[in-house]
Amino acid sequence: MKFASSVAAMAMAIALAAPGHAQTAADSNPVTTDAEEAARFPMTAEGAAQFIAAAEADLFGYSVDASRIAWVNATYITPDTNALAAQSGAIGTQKQVKYALAAAQYARVPGLDADVARKLDILRNGIVLPAPTADGAAEELNTIATDLNAQYGKGRGLLNGEPISGSDIEAEMGNLARTPAEYAEMWASWHDNVGAPMKNDYARMVAIANEGAKELGFANTGAMWRSGYDMPPEQFAAETERLWQEVKPLYMALHTYVRGRLNAKYGDGVQPATGPIRADLLGNMWAQEWGNIYPLVAPEGAGDLGYDIGELLEAKGEGPIDMVKIGEGFYSSLGFEPLPETFWERSQFTKPADREVVCHASAWDVDNVDDIRIKMCIKVNAGDFVTIHHELGHNYYQRAYNEQPYLYLNGANDGFHEAIGDFVALSITPEYLVQIGLLNREDVPSADKDIGLLLRQAMDKVAFLPFGLLVDQWRWGVFDGSIAPADYNTAWTDLRREYQGIAPPVERPADAFDPGAKYHIPGNTPYMRYFLARILQFQFYKSACEQAGWTGPLHRCSFYGNEEVGQRLNAMLEMGASKPWPDALEAFTGSREMSGKAMVEYFAPLKAWLDEQNKGQPQGW
Repeated sequence: MKFASSVAAMAMAIALAAPGHAQTAADSNPVTTDAEEAARFPMTAEGAAQFIAAAEADLFGYSVDASRIAWVNATYITPDTNALAAQSGAIGTQKQVKYALAAAQYARVPGLDADVARKLDILRNGIVLPAPTADGAAEELNTIATDLNAQYGKGRGLLNGEPISGSDIEAEMGNLARTPAEYAEMWASWHDNVGAPMKNDYARMVAIANEGAKELGFANTGAMWRSGYDMPPEQFAAETERLWQEVKPLYMALHTYVRGRLNAKYGDGVQPATGPIRADLLGNMWAQEWGNIYPLVAPEGAGDLGYDIGELLEAKGEGPIDMVKIGEGFYSSLGFEPLPETFWERSQFTKPADREVVCHASAWDVDNVDDIRIKMCIKVNAGDFVTIHHELGHNYYQRAYNEQPYLYLNGANDGFHEAIGDFVALSITPEYLVQIGLLNREDVPSADKDIGLLLRQAMDKVAFLPFGLLVDQWRWGVFDGSIAPADYNTAWTDLRREYQGIAPPVERPADAFDPGAKYHIPGNTPYMRYFLARILQFQFYKSACEQAGWTGPLHRCSFYGNEEVGQRLNAMLEMGASKPWPDALEAFTGSREMSGKAMVEYFAPLKAWLDEQNKGQPQGW
């Protein structure tokens, strides 16, 4: 799931920002250079404020045009819309670079207004991979980044000696009919074929980007990434480790239980009863989510709800748009205004029969005001019902902060936007289904079903946590030089063993580059946002349940219909990125500190059950 929202859309769409000259004769608003921009506004506190005002006006107008082009390209894929999107992206890249470089200069001016200083930081931090101004550096960085993306996209693994594409190999890693030998073949071939060839180019890209980050005033690119969290980079690194330590016992219990079940399934020769878990046996190429192997670890008779949301919808004759109306009703019950008519007129709810579209679910804010939309190819099933509630969370967040200045049209930090949709999706409990008339109260599952349901959820949400943390921990070490190119793979394998407790199914050579086999590494997508979102969604959920006066088990809470929750939630959402994220967090939860304790409480019944199952079993690796 993703969202497209002005600043956020630019940051996600433009992974690389490098100075260039991609305007065409058709450009009516050519991009000025940072030197020309600086000449327009003096290097004074007042000049910095004038610069910010001009930048926001320019970027606001550009983002609306760019969003419309991107929407048409995503919902009507043709060579022409591809070309328009590429041209629009090139112009956006130039703008982003120009303003980032100028912002770095203005940031040094004494006596800056606090609001101006915050906006300058947002502009400086808006580039994921900054290119230095040295001749040829931008072109080289752009070429490498483009090539790495292309290499990944064209990557192939092997299954029984035959080539298999990336999407197909992902599906087959979760196919429980495959043998351990087949899993190992797919895992090793994917990492060898896709990752290894990238290593030298990746190291060169890191060196160039670090030079660019230094020109923007940062120690290195990793420090630049960590500077977007309203605290010093070192403090943010410590904060993420603190959060991990809070949830680690839950992960350890899950790891011990799953390892035992895999040992029972495959035997000591494939998966020993002690030590790390073999990475290819967890149903996912990167062992980041384990839900695909739930049938192998499920308690006997667990997980049978007695109902299926898709079947409940079909029984009442509810179609795709009806499902969206139900999702809207959740937010309306909290006191949020109904979605605008344009939402219903302009969203893509189902896959058109006459053209190619991007079906991947996403939420859009096209005009930075009220032209919000979702883009999905909805099917009447439980998964899409949950996704609708999630995507609408992005839309209501976008609309809540739409009166903020352009540079504040974003979440409080990059974990907030995903967490909002996720915490609302947690609210799709049996009680909620009863409240909206989908489920009869006598059909609500009894408490003996809870362990299976919690285990299935933990196989994705809890299992993901250490991977969500270590991806960027590895990159931070690469960027600051503590992990040298010769040690790239060893450091990656060591981190995965340390945090995840997993090990490759085969010996890995020192010159391998297994990180490159995960899209977000060659795609240069910061990953810590996903870790934060997993933590924050439970913190938001617990706060909402407390505000609603819920007294039962946390995982069964429904705050549907509670307008007090809606008022507190809106107070956080409408702040956008205008204040440090602790201010936004406090507005809803009363706390200024991110915490994993709510997640621990949510899964407490499962943790107690896991501890019982794990008695006598060695924990750790």
